[in-house]
Amino acid sequence: EARAVAALSHPNILSIHDFGDDRGTVYAVTELLEGETLRSRLAGAPLAPRRAVDVALQIARGLAAAHEKGIVHRDLKPENVFVTEDGRVKILDFGLAKLLPTEAATADTHAPTVEATEPGVVLGTLGYMAPEQVRGKAADPRTDIFAFGAILYEMLSGRRAFHGDTAADTMTAILKEDPPELSAGRRDVAPGLDRLVRHCLEKSPAQRFQSASDLAYELESMTAASSASVAARPGPLRGAQRRAAASALALALLAAGLAAGHWLWRPRAAAVPSFGRVTFRRGNIGLARFAPDGATVVYGASWEGAPVAIFSTRIGNPESTPLGYGKANLASVSSTGELALSLREQALSGTEGVGTLARAPLGGGEPRPMVEFVDAADWAPDGKDLAIVRVLGGRGRLEYPVGNVLVSTALHLASPRFSPRGDRIAFVEQAPRGMTIGFTDRKGTVVRLPGEWQGVGSIAWDPSGEALWFAASSAHGDSSIYRMDLRGRAAAVFSIPDGAIVHDVAKDGRILLERYHPRRGIIARPPGATVERDLTWFDLSDLVDMTADGSMILFTERAAAGGKPGSFFLRKTDGSPATKLGDGTAFELSPDGKWVLARLEGSAGLALVPTGAGTPVPLPRGEIETFGRGDFFPDGKRILVLGSPSGGALGWYVQEIPGGSPRLFTAQGFGASGKPISPDGRLAVAYRDWQEDLFLLPLGAGPIRPIPDTKQLDPVGWTPDGRSIFAFESGSIPARIVKIESSTGARTPYESLFPTSIPTVISIRNPLLTADGRGYAFGYSSASSSDLYVVDLRE
Repeated sequence: EARAVAALSHPNILSIHDFGDDRGTVYAVTELLEGETLRSRLAGAPLAPRRAVDVALQIARGLAAAHEKGIVHRDLKPENVFVTEDGRVKILDFGLAKLLPTEAATADTHAPTVEATEPGVVLGTLGYMAPEQVRGKAADPRTDIFAFGAILYEMLSGRRAFHGDTAADTMTAILKEDPPELSAGRRDVAPGLDRLVRHCLEKSPAQRFQSASDLAYELESMTAASSASVAARPGPLRGAQRRAAASALALALLAAGLAAGHWLWRPRAAAVPSFGRVTFRRGNIGLARFAPDGATVVYGASWEGAPVAIFSTRIGNPESTPLGYGKANLASVSSTGELALSLREQALSGTEGVGTLARAPLGGGEPRPMVEFVDAADWAPDGKDLAIVRVLGGRGRLEYPVGNVLVSTALHLASPRFSPRGDRIAFVEQAPRGMTIGFTDRKGTVVRLPGEWQGVGSIAWDPSGEALWFAASSAHGDSSIYRMDLRGRAAAVFSIPDGAIVHDVAKDGRILLERYHPRRGIIARPPGATVERDLTWFDLSDLVDMTADGSMILFTERAAAGGKPGSFFLRKTDGSPATKLGDGTAFELSPDGKWVLARLEGSAGLALVPTGAGTPVPLPRGEIETFGRGDFFPDGKRILVLGSPSGGALGWYVQEIPGGSPRLFTAQGFGASGKPISPDGRLAVAYRDWQEDLFLLPLGAGPIRPIPDTKQLDPVGWTPDGRSIFAFESGSIPARIVKIESSTGARTPYESLFPTSIPTVISIRNPLLTADGRGYAFGYSSASSSDLYVVDLRE
C-alpha cells in the first residue's frame, strides 16, 4: 500500500518519499506540512459554504486519484485531512493506519482507527463509517464517498452527521437515520449542495455517487456557479408579489438542480432545461416512444377509465389522436414507422403487460399477430426484427431474433432496449432487493451492472450509445432521473417529487418522461356486511393477509409513510385505527391470529412477531439467504417458506416452528399467491408460467400434477373441504374469482371484485376470501393521473 500511495504523486495526497524497517521499527519518510488538520480548523464551528466546497473539491480530487489506482482509504475523517497554511488540502494516512488491538471504538471521532484482520469485523472510525463498514462488509470507493459526505456535512453544519451517546447508538444512526437538512440550519447553504451531501450519504452504495471523479466534477460546477454575485435580500412581499416570487424561486431552484445534473455529464455550460407537457387527459399511461421524426409521440393509455388504447400526438399540440387498434398497449416504434403492439391488454399497472405481440403500420391498419405471451419487445435499429421478453419453462428469456435466447434467468426480465448501433440490448432484471440493469451483445455475452434500484419501470439509451437513462424511486416516494455509463457509474441528473418513468430518449437528447402519483389501497367486506369498506391507511397500503373470520387484515405500508424498510400493520375490518407491529416485510398471520410471520428490518432471517404483548421470536434460517414468501400450515406448527441459498434459485422449504431449521422438499421454479396450503396441510397450489396450468405440489410424498384448464390464473385459496381452489385471472378488471375442481379443472363463477368508489383503478391485487367464502378483501392500485413530458436538457 505504501508503494502504491508513493507512486500517486498527487497534490492532494501526502507525499511519501521513502519507507523501510529499521531493526523492527517500520517508518515512512513524508513531505513536511505546515498548517493544521481539518479537525483543528473546524473546532466545533462550521466553515463558510464557499470555503467548505473548496476543501471538499480538493479531497474529492485526491480520492479520485487514489481510486483510479485501486486504493481505498477506509478511514477518511477530519483528523486525516490536513489544511496547509496556503490553503492546500492533503489526505493523510492513506492505507497506513496504525495497527491497533481490535476493540470497539467510542463515538468520539478522535478515537483511533479500528483495524480488522478477520472478515466481518468493522474497520474505520465511528461517525464516518459507511453502513457496509458497520456491518463488517468489504469497502470499495463508494465507502470513501460516504465518509466524504459525513465530512462535508460537518464542515457545513458544525456538527457530526451521525452521533450517539454510545458506539451502538452511533452505529444505529449510520444504518437507519438521516442527518437533519443543512438548509434548515443555514440559509446560505444552497439546496443543490444539500442534495449533493445527501447523495453521498445514501445508505446503499448503489445510490451514492459511483466515483469520486464524478463527485469532483459536480463540485467544480458548484464552485463556478458560486462565483456569481449574490443579489441583496429583498424586503417583505405581500399578496400576489409573494406568490409570484415563490413561483419564480421554485422554478429557479428546479432549473438550477437540473442544470447542475447536466453539468455532471457534459463538461460545458448548461442551458436552463425545459419541460413540455405532452398529454392532458385524466388517466394512466402505458408505454410511450418518440416516432422517427422526433416531433411525434406514440403512446398507450387508459383515459377516463376506458380500456387501454394507442394514441399519437404532435409535441406542442394538446390533442391526441386514437390510432384505432382496439385494446392494445404500445410495445415499440421502429425507425421505419412500424408499431409493435401488445394486444388484449387487461390493465395498466406498469409500462408492460403480457399479451399477443403484433405489428402494425403507424398510419393505421389491421395488426398482424406474431407471438403470444410476450411481456415486452423492442425493434432493432434497422426496423427489421424484434427483441422480445417472455417467460417459458419457468425462466425469463430475452430473445433476438424470436426463438434465439440471449439471456435466460429465473428472475423477471423487463424493458429490452436496443442500443443506437444495434450491437447491445439492455434490460432490467428483478433482484432480491430491487432491480438491476444489464445488457448483452448479439452473441449472448451478458454484463450486469452493479447496484440495485427501486421502481425502475423502463430504461432508454443515450444517443451516444455509451450510457443508459432511467428513473428510480426513493423510499420516500419521489424519483430521481439517472444517467449511468456502461461500467455502472450512475449520477442523479434531477429529481421530481412523484413517481417517474423514462420512456425514451430522442436522437437529440430530449427525454420522454412520465410523471405519476401512485396509490395502493385495500377494500374489505367481512361476512355479514352489506357494503364494502375502504381500509387504506396511508398512500401505499398493500394487503398481505386476512383472518379466517374476516375480522382483521394484515397490511404493509411503503414510501414516505412506511419508512425506508417499510412497515406492517394490523387493522380490524370495522374501520378501527391500524396498529403498527414492526418495520420490515410481513408474510402471513398465524391461523390463531396471534403471530405474524415477518422479516424484520436489520434481521437476516424470519421472525414470529406477536400481534399482542410480547417480543419477536427469531427463527433459524439455515441455508436461506433470500426469502420470497412464507405461509403457516393449518396446524400453526410449521411454515412453508419460498427461499434460496446464496446465489441459488428459489425453492420451497418446510420448517418446524419455533426451533426447526428449513428443509428443502421440492423442485425449484414454482411460485404461489393467496393462501396456497390446503386445509389438511398435504398440498400447495402453485404456478410456474402465466401460460401454463396451475400445479398441486405435495407437501410430503407424491408427484407434482397440473390442474387442467387453469392457464392465466392466479390462486386465491381453497374451499373448506379441500376439493376445490379459488383463482382469478391476473390483470383482469373486475377481478373475476372462479371455483375450480382440483381434480378435473371444472370451473364455476364465484365472485366479481371491483372498488366502485375508486374510478381510477388500474389493477386488483391479492384478493382473499374468508374461510366460509362469504367475506373478502382485496388490494387495488390507482393513480390520480399520469402525464407525459418532454424534458430538454440541451444547451
